[in-house]
Amino acid sequence: MVTTKLLISVITPTFNRLAELKYLIDSLQRQTISPELFEVIISDDGSNDCTKDYVQSRAREVDFNLRFIKQTNQGPGAARNHGLVEARGELYLFIDSDCEAESTWIEKIYKLYKNDEFDACGGPDGAKDDFTPLQKAIDFAMTSFFTTGGMRGHSEKMLAKFYPRSHNMGMTRKLYNQVGGFGSLRHGQDIELSHRIRSIGARVKFIPDAIVYHRRRTSLKRFFKQVFNWGVARVNLGKISSDMLEPIHFMPALVTILTISIFVGSIYCPNVFLPLIFLGFAGLLVLATSAGIRSKSIGVFGYASLTIPFQIFGYGSGFIVSFVKRYIFGLGEWRGFSKRYYN
Repeated sequence: MVTTKLLISVITPTFNRLAELKYLIDSLQRQTISPELFEVIISDDGSNDCTKDYVQSRAREVDFNLRFIKQTNQGPGAARNHGLVEARGELYLFIDSDCEAESTWIEKIYKLYKNDEFDACGGPDGAKDDFTPLQKAIDFAMTSFFTTGGMRGHSEKMLAKFYPRSHNMGMTRKLYNQVGGFGSLRHGQDIELSHRIRSIGARVKFIPDAIVYHRRRTSLKRFFKQVFNWGVARVNLGKISSDMLEPIHFMPALVTILTISIFVGSIYCPNVFLPLIFLGFAGLLVLATSAGIRSKSIGVFGYASLTIPFQIFGYGSGFIVSFVKRYIFGLGEWRGFSKRYYN
């Protein structure tokens, strides 16, 4: 156990996520760092379930300081900012309510911080053995190097700049006082904050063994809405600064356009385009097989054959629609799916 005194503030926004909060709080109770060194702030964004009662009940049971704060529904960025205002620590860590922290998560980040190695940090997310086959398949789609893992921060070899994401992110109080908190974007506010952090030359550290386990969406419909909105968010980020819209971010949109073109072409010139369709299905089969082998599950293989195209075409279509709206027609910020987003 780490024994040097330092208070770390772990901040989690939540909105009607009671079932998932139970896993998160349990995982924070299992942390290897001394419970005297950290506090956890559950920043509620206007939930109408029993979140408050549950968190306050758990606060009387856990070893660490667990606090509950609440605001009217304003979005996750505002909830995180509310947590920042209330935080007492000199190091802030962010983890989402649908995540669990690996038992050494805080300690590994803390040790690097004590050596003065970063101003901000981030780490990867993954899946646990008790996740459903669909959740494991979604995790593969999100973390594989050949999908988006190569640019989201899942290996030392990244295809794009590393921007810490709010499901596994840290920053010092000193840095927060310099750059402020999360912006007003509904999606992508963590990337926009990371961009401001990078813009002032702050030291940003990727910590590959500081892992959180991400439960993600529980249906293909919800997953599609989520990745669609991420495609929309990337264009909104690009309008804020072109540095946040790198060539790699166009790839899902290009794959989407190319796939549609090939299917249309196969109607008029099957001899040329049908082999390309079979080649695409072969590539998907290879990736899905890789997901099944990694998880040792035929169910994950089956779901991965759906989640991978859902991810690529969902993100790509959101990107395309938003790009046309903003760059061609010159319209203002668009959020994508908003009504019944979590349904």
